Formats: sequence, structure tokens, C-alpha cells
Amino acid sequence: MINLIQKLINNLGYIILLAFIVSRSGSFRNIIQRDKLKNIDRVTLSIIFGSFGILGTYTGMDLHGAIVNSRIIGIMAGGILCGPFVGIGSGLISGIHRLFIDRAGITAVPCSINAVLSGLIAAYIYKKCRKQNRWIYGIFGGIVAETLEMILILLITRPFSSALMIVEKIYIPMAFINAIGVSILISLIQNLFDEKEEIEAMQAKITLEIANKTLPYFREINEESLGKICNIIKDYVGADAVAITNKEYILSHVGLGSDHHKKGGKILTEATKTVMKSGEILWLNSSEEINCTSDTCPFNSAIIVPIKDEDEITGTLKIYYRKKDAISFKIKNLAEGLSNIISNQLEISKINKLKEMASRAELKALQAQINPHFLFNALNTIVSFIRISPDRARQLIIDLSTYLRHSLENIESFVTLKDEIKQVKAYIEIEKARFGNRLNFIYDIDDSINTKVPNLIIQPIVENAIKHGILEGSGSGTVKLMVETFDENRVKITVEDDGVGIAEEVIQKVYEGDIKKNKIGLSNVHNRLKHIYGKGIDIKRLQKGTRMSFFVYSLKE
Repeated sequence: MINLIQKLINNLGYIILLAFIVSRSGSFRNIIQRDKLKNIDRVTLSIIFGSFGILGTYTGMDLHGAIVNSRIIGIMAGGILCGPFVGIGSGLISGIHRLFIDRAGITAVPCSINAVLSGLIAAYIYKKCRKQNRWIYGIFGGIVAETLEMILILLITRPFSSALMIVEKIYIPMAFINAIGVSILISLIQNLFDEKEEIEAMQAKITLEIANKTLPYFREINEESLGKICNIIKDYVGADAVAITNKEYILSHVGLGSDHHKKGGKILTEATKTVMKSGEILWLNSSEEINCTSDTCPFNSAIIVPIKDEDEITGTLKIYYRKKDAISFKIKNLAEGLSNIISNQLEISKINKLKEMASRAELKALQAQINPHFLFNALNTIVSFIRISPDRARQLIIDLSTYLRHSLENIESFVTLKDEIKQVKAYIEIEKARFGNRLNFIYDIDDSINTKVPNLIIQPIVENAIKHGILEGSGSGTVKLMVETFDENRVKITVEDDGVGIAEEVIQKVYEGDIKKNKIGLSNVHNRLKHIYGKGIDIKRLQKGTRMSFFVYSLKE
């Protein structure tokens, strides 16, 4: 018994030594510390932990035709740490090896079966148990796996007397020493996961520092500010060069390679074009993988991450090194965080610019749209009512004054919803006076809503419903304006008409921003909403007519 225990302890030492050497490998660490394993990673880990199982078989001791071994240590640790695929995969590798290395052995079949079952037990533990203190689950899992092996030996091995003798001699030392071995191996590799969390915490700190330092330069995006941003990133990550590109051109490149990776020049590396197409992060550890078109390119390692505007890829962040195999897990995660920050900062910068444009250029474009024919027709209508209904003429003058004051004088980015609706109602009253009973308007407005909305956001949609919905159809119809609280943060505004219905190609052109002048108001509203709130107008062609709706976030006065 003492010799048996010593042999098992020696076997355990070999496995732990090998595991320590493997865990120091950069390739193994990069795989084990990934947020999400790829299929090739799972296969690689299955082979590694399966090899631990094979080592446990080879270093085993023969006892009455059985092999006293440490096979389950690698299988259980791999499955508990890395998931079902690795547990079952390493179990299959170890089990098949055990079967074919000693097919004539009396315990070959039950031991082979148990190798696979051990992987299944490890997979169950991975799925059902907490990730904290996994070494404890390893102890209990190891005991269960060895107990199951002894049961299989008793059920399958013949003669039964030999099976019973084997079990009596090996069960207790194998169960407890191998269970302890599983927990030690788990603890050893668990350190890599803990190290990953420490790295991520440090990276978060560095990323925030970079964000704070680069923030002032995102307020005005130009060649100089992008160069400053690249320099800050280069200094923090210790790179030889950093570049930012859009879809086709290099916006900024600082560091080595500036002689051919020129600012304003076309993207040179095929790898960058691949990232633009796939949207996936690419880390490259050789000049062949970078595949630069210049023969003098000094770079042998690079990581390229996409920069996104919502779901659209708008460019890339590229970090270059002269040294081969320089892209570690640390740099990969840091680059990914920087990509997210740059994407967010560009989005914020764009929104801030949009707010400024909204109060100037965008609103001036809408103000410039006030059709002279509308004013001419409105004045003619008022003149006609002066003779037949002076009171109505007086009210129409007030409506026209309200409409013009709101459209021409108020250039604030946001106005109260009540003021916006007041301007819409003034416009509608003028149109009703012109077209009489041919136009019908329905209001379904929650008067309790007290929020602010972008200026001139509803009237262009109502105007579109009248001009291109009702009047281009039968010439008569109904427009309905609905304003309702959608949830605690959003207000839904809907304009619906029963006119001719908007064409599908026009809807697509509005969404794409490719619109003719006669619908510039609609396109303008869609773009402003999209940039301010992230989503523009939802346009639907109905069986009869069109429904246009959008959301604004509650913004109290």
C-alpha cells in the first residue's frame, strides 16, 4: 500500500510539473485567458489535457493486470476549467489511448469507459457549479470518478475475484490522491484566470487614463487632434506605431513606417481591409500576416480593431510592433477597450456637433424651406376671409404669426412640446382654411406630458402628410397627430394619414439620406432624430395611407 501511494504521488508530481511548464507558455496562456474559446482552442485544450491523461497512464504501475494510474487528473481539471468540449474531448483521447495500449489487460475496457465518463462528470460540474472554489468541486468530482471506475471494474472485469482484489487494493489511494491531484491542477491553472482578472483591472485603469488624456482632442476632430490621440495611445501601450483609419484612408499614423503609411494615403495592409469587412479583431504576429504592400515595412506584429458607429464599421485602430509575437492577451484586451472608447468618443463628438448644427445650419435649412407659395396662399386665404368672416381672418392672422415666429425666430435646439404642438396647430389651421372640408385633422395628445423636443420636428412630417399623402391622392382625407407616453423615459409621436401612401423607394431614400428637395424636410427630421436619439423616423406604408412615428426621450423643462 505504501509503495502504491508513493507511486501515485510521484505520478502526480510529473503531471503537476508538466502542467506548470505548459501554464508558463505564452500560447497556452493566450488560449486559456480568452473571453470566448474558438473551436480550434477547444481542440487544442482537449489535446493538452488528454495528454495529461496519457501521461497518467504511462507513468502508472502494473498491479495484477491493472494499471494504477493518475489518468483522471488531466481529464477532470480540463473539463471543470474549460467546459464540456474539453472534458469529453480529453476523456475520449485518454480513453482510446488506454484501450489500445493494453487491449489484453483485464481492466482496459472499464478504465477506457471511465475516462470518457470522467469527462462527462467534469462537464456537469462546469455547467452546474460555481466558478469560485472550483478546486473543491475537483476533489469531490475526482472521488466520484474513481468510485465509478471501481464499480465498472467490478461489473466488467472477469474473473470477479481478480476485480475485487484490484479494487480492494487501489480504490482508497487512487480515489484520494487523484482527487487531490485534480484540485491541485485546477488551482494551478486557476491562477491564470485570476491573473486575467488582474490584467483586466489594470487595463481598465490604463484605458480610463487614456480616455481622460484624449478627451479634449475629441471635441474637434481633425488631423492634428487625431495625431495627438495616436501619440497618447502609442506612449501608453509601448508600441512602435499607432494609426487610425476610416474605411479607405489613413487618418493619422505616428511612429515607425510613416514613410509609406502616410497620413491621408490609402490603406496599405490587406489585414486592415479584412477587419473592415469582418468587423472582427485581428492580431498578427508576423510580417506575412500583416501583408503590407511596402517591402520596407518594419512591422512584424500588429493588432487591428474596428471602430464602430452603432453597428456600422467606420474605421480601424492599428497598433504596430517591430518585434515578432508581440501581441499578448494584455495588449489585445487593451486595444479592444481603446476601440470602444474611440467609438464612443467619436459618437459623443458627433452628437455635440449635431446639437450645434441643429440650432444653426440644420434649423436654418428648415427655415429656408418656408415656401413663398405657402405664404402667398395663406395671405390670399386671409384676404378672402376678411370679407366673409372677419373674425376667422383675424384668427388666421394670429395663426400665421405664431407659425412664422416659431419657424423663423426660435433657433434653440430644443423647445417645449407644447410650443412645438402650438406651431403645428397654427400651420394646420391655415391649411384647413385653404382646403376647407377636404382636410380633416384629429389630435390625440396627452396634455400631461411635459418635456422638450428638438425644434421643428413635427411640422415637417405633418406637412409631408398633407402635401404628399392627402393632396397627391384623392385630394381629401384625414391626418392624425398622436402624442403619448411610451414608457417612463420615452414619448412616442405619431403622424398618420389616409392618403395615397408613401412609395417604398422613397422610404429607402429617406433612410439612406438620398432624398430630393421636395422631401428634404422629412430627410432632415429623420437624420436629426437618428443622431440625437440613435433612431430616426419609423415609416410604414399602410393599406391606405402612411404612418410615421418616432421616439423622443423625456427631457423636462
